[in-house]
Amino acid sequence: MAKPVVALVGRPNVGKSTLFNRLTGERLAIVDEIPGTTRDRLLAEADWSGYFFYVMDTGGIDPTKVKGQTPLSTGSKDYIEQIRVQAELAIEESDVILFLVDGQAGVTPADHEVADILRRQQRSIDGKFSPPIILVVNKAESAKTRQLVAEFYELGMGDPYAVSALHGTGSGDLLDRVVSYLEEIDEDTEEDTSTKIAIVGKPNAGKSSLLNKIVGHERAIVSEIPGTTRDAIDTKLEFNGLPITLIDTAGIRRKGKVSPGVEKYSVIRSMNAIERADVAILVIDAASSITAQDTHIAGYIKDAWKSTIVAVNKWDLIEKDTYTINDYTLQIRQALNFMDYVPMIFISALTGKRVDRVLPLALQVQEERLVRLSTSQINRIIQRAQDLHPAPSRSGRSLRIYYGTQVRSDPPTFMLYVNNPEYAHFSYLRFIENQIRKDYPFIGTPVRLVLKKRRE
Repeated sequence: MAKPVVALVGRPNVGKSTLFNRLTGERLAIVDEIPGTTRDRLLAEADWSGYFFYVMDTGGIDPTKVKGQTPLSTGSKDYIEQIRVQAELAIEESDVILFLVDGQAGVTPADHEVADILRRQQRSIDGKFSPPIILVVNKAESAKTRQLVAEFYELGMGDPYAVSALHGTGSGDLLDRVVSYLEEIDEDTEEDTSTKIAIVGKPNAGKSSLLNKIVGHERAIVSEIPGTTRDAIDTKLEFNGLPITLIDTAGIRRKGKVSPGVEKYSVIRSMNAIERADVAILVIDAASSITAQDTHIAGYIKDAWKSTIVAVNKWDLIEKDTYTINDYTLQIRQALNFMDYVPMIFISALTGKRVDRVLPLALQVQEERLVRLSTSQINRIIQRAQDLHPAPSRSGRSLRIYYGTQVRSDPPTFMLYVNNPEYAHFSYLRFIENQIRKDYPFIGTPVRLVLKKRRE
């Protein structure tokens, strides 16, 4: 399941970036006294009382500037409109909205108009407004400012929460309220037991064409223009009696190539699609072979501990000889050397060549993800590995693995009890992982090793 998203929304210079840094515990957003500093939205993980969620920072909405009045000194009217579009997209994407106002400045006409924008974006579901909005009165460091908080009731956004993002005052109560909303959302969400398969890749790799060929009809718009698919689109189907959810996503570009606005919003959708998937189909354009963007996306998938297959698309466009497929395989394997367990299939979504093998392969990979090894089998592997290749010493001390056990599947996770985790080197852990895969390959699935110091 994807982590919920909490969006920070408000007019410029009310302290959204400061609150973003406070909630996420990182200085990721640029903080400046000049209104309009935050041009692009930022996304970072936060947690409160063991509940994990994303916080999304946005550029400030300033409706009065958009309506033809004097633009901000930091940019043109088009620039202000662009920030407004980003913020509205963030509102559409979020599960909870924090509407920030400036307690020292009091209620402004711009605050009223932002409130109107938020109300127009809300949807009524079973008598509840979604997403819920929490009014946050920031810069309430002084007792005098806190006494004036009541005037913000006129915005019609419910009880205001007085906070100081700079000093952290009131942030605990605010986060308690955020988590209470997120828990309500979890309770209202029906459990989806289908196998979720995300189709991901760089723009114009043929993801939508592959989806359409799999389901047999035009479920997603197909265009030669890169980036046509803006949202993550879910398609439900049954395959051999198994319920499946196919998630078609917008293409993910390298970070430096992502433009503000809708495309950046699409990348966030794609990242969430990867996170809620069981298996990711990484679609690579054979015509351009594997690129830095492809390896970047593969890294996202690995970081999320998702199972993967690589589908090399547009194979019909490639002139072939006896060695072509081997050359392509070698090139892709070298680029994805950090995912050498991933199966590869060469397809053409246009002609349908080998497309019928994609879903069976993805489901096989999902089955591998759920496999459990016995503790005795794991310990035989560990002992054999250490006999074959003892851990190298570091500062005169060597890692010693006493025993191990598989603590979970989805993904397969092994707890290894050792003399001291600090003695471990990543290369030796990779060796242990390879020894495990010799006994059971876990095709297409990452293996997680967790080291724990054994008590004396």
